[in-house]
Amino acid sequence: MEYDIKLSIAYDYDSPAVGGRHLVCLMPLDGAEGQSVTHAALKIEPPPAEWLDRRDFFGNQITEFAFRGVQTRIALHMTVRVTRGPAGPIPADPLPLAALPQALAQCRDVGPLSPLHFLSPSIRVPRDPEIIAFARDMTNPGLNILEAVLAIGRGLHKRMTFDAKATTVDTPTSEAFAKARGVCQDYAHIMIACLRGIGVPAGYVSGYLRTLPPKGKPRLEGADAMHAWVRAWCGPQAGWVCYDPTNACFAGADHITAAHGRDYSDLAPVKGSLRTSGTQKSGQAVDVIPVPNGMGA
Repeated sequence: MEYDIKLSIAYDYDSPAVGGRHLVCLMPLDGAEGQSVTHAALKIEPPPAEWLDRRDFFGNQITEFAFRGVQTRIALHMTVRVTRGPAGPIPADPLPLAALPQALAQCRDVGPLSPLHFLSPSIRVPRDPEIIAFARDMTNPGLNILEAVLAIGRGLHKRMTFDAKATTVDTPTSEAFAKARGVCQDYAHIMIACLRGIGVPAGYVSGYLRTLPPKGKPRLEGADAMHAWVRAWCGPQAGWVCYDPTNACFAGADHITAAHGRDYSDLAPVKGSLRTSGTQKSGQAVDVIPVPNGMGA
């Protein structure tokens, strides 16, 4: 499936801001999960004084930019055309949970895909006894890793209620779990905490999800949003599998990957620093638009 993705993010400052330096992690990854990027462009207004495109440790596309003058508004506009293949086959040979400790002890890989980076607590996913207890209630030692991923993902989806007003981007994972309410970021962080709590390496995926309007209703421009889901390591032969706990499904052809990391802090869409004495307002609009057959670039 081929998609055009359009994203706009804007920040308006009540008082002039100076000394802004920012990192952007928005671009879909070429080659990730069966996808290929044929066009990608990022426009920043006003034009920054410094601009650097680079890859981080996990291979994510990072744009670093900075301003020397005064800004009252910063806007980012991204356009991408990406082809997303069908979901790959579900791993046929996941390790039993009981065999996982030995497999990890024998792992000598320290590269970006090494499961060893995704096993310990991280900034947004600390160890939480209540979440671990929930994970153990959902599983048993006789399961293989893929079965455990499904059991936890389905159990979490049943327990949680999607509520965009219940949490913010900074809400701790433990608080979202206690409320049993939140958004995709919360679902992903809680599931990662569950999996790591029973010894399964798990990481955070940010990206875009094609959404469909209600039957008989027109598609609303800008109504899509960035999405988040989970990667879990199923063993040296099976590799990584992507699961979306918000929708209780494996990531498929409608999931477009932007970045991989240990949690949201590794791949926040925009982060940085500036000097200002006032408040700010921000807005975001995302479109994920299927390209009709025969209209590819």
